[in-house]
Amino acid sequence: MPGISAEVSLYALRQAKLSPVIDEALRVFRASGLDVRPGAMSTLIAGDHDTVFDCLKEAFRQAASHGDLVMHVSVSNACPAVENRSGTI
Repeated sequence: MPGISAEVSLYALRQAKLSPVIDEALRVFRASGLDVRPGAMSTLIAGDHDTVFDCLKEAFRQAASHGDLVMHVSVSNACPAVENRSGTI
């Protein structure tokens, strides 16, 4: 089965610092072996279906342990590679 990709944005609500929430999600993604490409506004992840969805669930759980947040995710099976036409993110 081909892989999927997801664009993930986290928004920490009523929290003094944003970085602990984002760092926690990135830790989960990286520990799973997903292809992880952090950007200025979102992170692109790619891998097999089960790993991507399991990691999204765990990343939300871990990030939410820091307080209120919103996770916005777009998932695609049409563009599983996280590179754009120029080969960069």
